[in-house]
Amino acid sequence: MQRAEPRRRDDYRLFRPLQTRWADNDAYGHMNNVVHYALFDTAINGWLVEKELLDIARGEIVGLVVETGCSYFSEMAFPDPVTAGIAVTRIGTSSVTYRIGLFRGDDVIEAAQGRFTHVYVDRESRRPQPLDARWRTILEEISL
Repeated sequence: MQRAEPRRRDDYRLFRPLQTRWADNDAYGHMNNVVHYALFDTAINGWLVEKELLDIARGEIVGLVVETGCSYFSEMAFPDPVTAGIAVTRIGTSSVTYRIGLFRGDDVIEAAQGRFTHVYVDRESRRPQPLDARWRTILEEISL
């Protein structure tokens, strides 16, 4: 498997500010690797809620993570502010693959790069649901 190369801010279409927390640091004095995944999830789902694509409490569809990964390039730690760059790399019938870059402070090169694939399913049956035209239009705004 080929290692991912760090990307630049210019490689993303959408940015969301995030803040590290005191509890994010581990015994080695940097942000623990599991925190990166929480930041990816927060950035993507926060944007979906703002765009009114996702209603966490009452929506008919929910997104389930079916694949994820992360490449780490440089350390981050509390109290670093973080900016998440988000791009859509693939839109399927009921799935979306997102690329997320975490940038420390004003850095131009990402400190970590993640990917998430969500499959959107019916809340009750958990069966995949095709993405409608509104979803596709909004997702295409940040597609590469």
